[in-house]
Amino acid sequence: MSALASDAFPSANRAARYARCLKVSKKVEWQIDRDLIRARSLDFSRKFLPDGLSLVERLDFLAADDARLLSQIQGRTYAYIFGLVERFISAKMLDQTRGHILGDQNALEGLVRFSSEELKHQELFRRLEQMIGDNMPAGYAMVADPNDVARAVLGKSAWAVLALTCHIELFVQSHYEQSIEPREELCPLFKDVFRFHWRDECQHVMLDELEWTAEHARLSEAERDQGVDDLIALVGAVDGILQG
Repeated sequence: MSALASDAFPSANRAARYARCLKVSKKVEWQIDRDLIRARSLDFSRKFLPDGLSLVERLDFLAADDARLLSQIQGRTYAYIFGLVERFISAKMLDQTRGHILGDQNALEGLVRFSSEELKHQELFRRLEQMIGDNMPAGYAMVADPNDVARAVLGKSAWAVLALTCHIELFVQSHYEQSIEPREELCPLFKDVFRFHWRDECQHVMLDELEWTAEHARLSEAERDQGVDDLIALVGAVDGILQG
């Protein structure tokens, strides 16, 4: 934990980073219908999730059509899981604004926009779920409730929730950059959903880091150790909910 042993950013540097995040948020702002969907439909003749994430290539007994359908089912689940985590992230970032209400107004506005963008992402993934569900066979079951996941997460220490959020934002970027963005064979609209999502997450993770390091600096060693224990418990709890 030495990398977070103290608040890594001096006050002036923190203010500049919050201001930069706010500027980027305004620059990349987008709307679901105007900028992303643009009256398009999902192309069910293509895969949704790349083989590197779906691992469908391991099932070499599947015919091409079956492999494509499995990719689409897994893509539906992938989007559904994103919608689940957006619920607690939005709530946590809104809660973090309380520490800035009478302080750095760029930090306050940046976190308010962060929460608002996560609400937009929830709407986006609900829309995507509806678009996929309308064109796939019946029988798909969503086993976890977003509010149950949020309650399980938000009941832990702030350190643990901020740590989990930061790591989620990091792997979101990694998944898109390494596995989704390079794949030309994927459904263009499905791919664009994660491209626009990635644009927001690139500046969200910087805010995550700022809030997490500030929380870390405020805690005692014992409280930090408890935060690590909470994070480990959180990962197990969320996994249990998703397993149903």
